[in-house]
Amino acid sequence: MATHSAPKQPNGLDFFADAIRAALATALDLEPAVLVLERPREEAHGEFAVPCFRFAKAAACSPPQLAAKLAAELHIADVCATAIGPFLNFQIDPQRLAYVVLSSALTADFASGQQGLTTIVEFSSPNIAKPMHVGHMRTTVIGAALARIFQHLGHKVIRINHIGDWGSQFGKLVAAWQRWGSEENLQADPIAELLQLYVRFHAEEAADSSLAADAKIAFQKLESGVENETRKTWRHFTELSLREFERVYARFGITFDFVRGESWYEDKLEALSQWLDECGVTELSDGATIVNLESEGIKTPCLVKTAHGTTLYATRDLAAAKSRWEEFHFDQLLYVVGAEQTLHFQQFKAVLKRCGATWQERMEHVPFGLIRLAEGKLSTRAGRVIGLSEVLDRAVELARAAVEEKNPQLPNKEAIAEMVGVGAVVFHDLKHQRQKDVVFDWDEVLSFEGDTGPYLQYSHARCCSILRKADRALTSIDSIDLTLLEGGQELFVAMGRLPQAIRETGQKREPVLLAHALLKIASAGNAYYRENRVLGTGDLALENARLLVIQALRDTLALGLGLLGVPAPEQM
Repeated sequence: MATHSAPKQPNGLDFFADAIRAALATALDLEPAVLVLERPREEAHGEFAVPCFRFAKAAACSPPQLAAKLAAELHIADVCATAIGPFLNFQIDPQRLAYVVLSSALTADFASGQQGLTTIVEFSSPNIAKPMHVGHMRTTVIGAALARIFQHLGHKVIRINHIGDWGSQFGKLVAAWQRWGSEENLQADPIAELLQLYVRFHAEEAADSSLAADAKIAFQKLESGVENETRKTWRHFTELSLREFERVYARFGITFDFVRGESWYEDKLEALSQWLDECGVTELSDGATIVNLESEGIKTPCLVKTAHGTTLYATRDLAAAKSRWEEFHFDQLLYVVGAEQTLHFQQFKAVLKRCGATWQERMEHVPFGLIRLAEGKLSTRAGRVIGLSEVLDRAVELARAAVEEKNPQLPNKEAIAEMVGVGAVVFHDLKHQRQKDVVFDWDEVLSFEGDTGPYLQYSHARCCSILRKADRALTSIDSIDLTLLEGGQELFVAMGRLPQAIRETGQKREPVLLAHALLKIASAGNAYYRENRVLGTGDLALENARLLVIQALRDTLALGLGLLGVPAPEQM
């Protein structure tokens, strides 16, 4: 049988995986895309494995017989195939593995792609006049990570912050402002003043029915389209809130292509209502306009206009989706929004489906679990809030103390403390599975031990320190003796799996996969330079070879941390 070679462009273990799939596809008369390579149950058995159960019947033999037959017949450059029961395992030549992985990791486009798709990611989306609290952290850091990852994979990424700046709650806030607002307090601390007004409204509305009536009137004035005092007040609140939000985003290193509040779609709501009517999907129910969704398996109808003629969140989301399709013709639109909004997304996608908008199939709700305090769910209405700025400030404070204790002579301690503190907060969130709830606990969030952001940052900083101490120009991979790299197998495999981890993170919308891949790389990297002295060996060729490994490790960690949004300090 002919020997199959891997593709010319190395990209970690993908270089070998593609060659293995091509050889197997020929042997089994299948398309390479249908062949899924797994990891062996034991790492000693190789880098890839294929269970033969699903192919045995077509081959007219048992799975173990097929595995043995393929192991004997397959000839893949630099790859040894062996059969262990029904599993066909593949082990890569160690020197070739080192060469390909290091060559990949040392390129600027390691683990990247060129898919040319347009991906919109809507994330963060805080509400005007309320503080960004720890409950906004998940949407913010998960959405930003997915946006970076898709961009690295070659997508044209459009980041949208769909600000909550419209709705009946602003009628309540204006009503509260008119009764109890203080311009002096607003100027001193805008968000705090607006929050206490919002909380006070809900505390007193049960005993004062006029509050709800005033709020309803205020919202009708807001939606009237007429420039009035209510709209002027609302706009003032919006400007003050956005200014505060930008301070938080700057600390996370997050920018948006578009910051479009719900109000941005105000002039599109009438056209949307007409479109829904023309599609024949609307009907009246007790004076309100609804879309019945029973034909789509959803018992609860979608309310698109109240009996008072005001629009709702679903109305504005429908207008936003239609506007985005007409403007961007996206390949995928990801809504990184909490799991509690699942019904909402099911409803408004079903409305679009009933209207014949086939592009709604490209829209996807990316849900995540809640962040909870020890005493329960976060609630702005009840005033039980931990501000996101407060979280970052506390994290940086603890990072500053740790840096001072471990490295008091370190220059730029304030900047490094900021990087470590923010990194700890971001990684703590992303190392959890997206759809699981996270209990917010200060000790866990700010721990600098174990599987944490600071651990990864320190691994990167240590690589930088070794390279600084070497103070020499590094040699190229083609000029080193690959036999000098024995002992790096675990590290090379871990780094070589990064492209797959990045792809799967995008496919499954699950940053924890990349987070765990980085922890594996850092662990293997720490073991490597603990067991293989890099400098002071007296052997220049050996040192140059190992320095190349350290450079590849540094670059790989920097890439992965950057995609997650965790800063990578060069000193700690």
